[in-house]
Amino acid sequence: MTTGEDARIAQRDLTLDLARVSCVLLVVVIHLLFVGVGRGPDGQLVIERTVEAQPWFAAATWIGDIMPLFFVVGGFAAMAGWRSLERRGGDVDAFVCTRLIRLARPALPLLVVLALALLGAWALGVDAALVDTVAIGIGSPLWFLAAYVLAQALAPAMIRLHRRAPVRTLVVLALAASAVDAVRLASGVPQLGMPNVVIVWLAVQQLGFWLHDGWFRRRSPWALLAIVAGGYALLGVLVPLAGYSPSMLTNQYPPTVPMLVLGAIQAAALTLLHRPLAALMETRAARAAVWFLGSRLMTVYLWHLPVIMMLTGVQLLLPLPLPEPGSAVWWATRIPMLLLVLLIVWLLSLWLVRYERSPSHLVDPVHPGRAATVVAVVLFAVGPTLIMELGLDALLACVGVVGTTLAIWLVRGRRARLVAP
Repeated sequence: MTTGEDARIAQRDLTLDLARVSCVLLVVVIHLLFVGVGRGPDGQLVIERTVEAQPWFAAATWIGDIMPLFFVVGGFAAMAGWRSLERRGGDVDAFVCTRLIRLARPALPLLVVLALALLGAWALGVDAALVDTVAIGIGSPLWFLAAYVLAQALAPAMIRLHRRAPVRTLVVLALAASAVDAVRLASGVPQLGMPNVVIVWLAVQQLGFWLHDGWFRRRSPWALLAIVAGGYALLGVLVPLAGYSPSMLTNQYPPTVPMLVLGAIQAAALTLLHRPLAALMETRAARAAVWFLGSRLMTVYLWHLPVIMMLTGVQLLLPLPLPEPGSAVWWATRIPMLLLVLLIVWLLSLWLVRYERSPSHLVDPVHPGRAATVVAVVLFAVGPTLIMELGLDALLACVGVVGTTLAIWLVRGRRARLVAP
């Protein structure tokens, strides 16, 4: 890295960058373990979600589900960016447009490729059941785009509430999330939990504001340990008592109150580990790795599952023995598969990384206007939301392409003050 880059990153809390990169890499590992494709003892093709079938899986998600940490770190970054923008005289539209473009630009190439691939599969008459199985798997992580852009778009309003009444704001959100969960659990209708896609993740994002304000940092190590232990004790009572799934991944969409509890646990744990993580980030090797991966993080997140599915398809086509999913040989192959996935995603990123860079436009006080900003956010969010609810298919991929293209067009060439990351 250059001296200028060193100076720039020195102004950041690099442990948060490390956390963000680590979270994405863990997501890649988990998804790789989900894809169990091989041959059974009788030679028949086996397709299963291997890691989910392990007896320890549900318990492991209480530690390994790091999605709340994404929103905690996102809340920290939103508060830092909003404060920087305020000092420069920026406004809400500038903030939201910048956040939107950082998600929409990397998402558009993927949506285009998915739409073309699914339309091609339909035109070629590929087995519909097989296409649906692959497409639903590839589309499953896209819910994050909708949830995250909505949370970030509402961040300026939530920051104002946080400044006025931080405790009351968090409590009201927690109570609202609990009410939604109660209705969903009592009715048995998962769709009734959809309001929590906004409410729960906003509440977790508020924890990021608390992290930025230094609330967690001012707690003693023993107090932070108490938050972690108390949070897990609360989950241990709440999950069976209220009837939540013991798997935190199931509680992730629609998100439930356990996600908020897990967010508090992870914010406290990150603060507890701040000193050793900060020491690690003082090394040039760690900084270089985090900077390299961090500059293409959305590319890794968005493209790793298509790459995993592509490699799985290649395995099926080649005349090679396929180990039975869950066998010792299968588990051993996960390491070279992970390295191969990361290598291919890196090769893709050499071209795709340009879409992650914030465009140099977006600087004078001319904005698309509040109405256009709101419409752009909704247009971008609608595709991923429908994909998560209904499953990815050619039609919804095209909806995502059109919505994302229009969202980018609405803020294209406009001038808005850039927000510090």
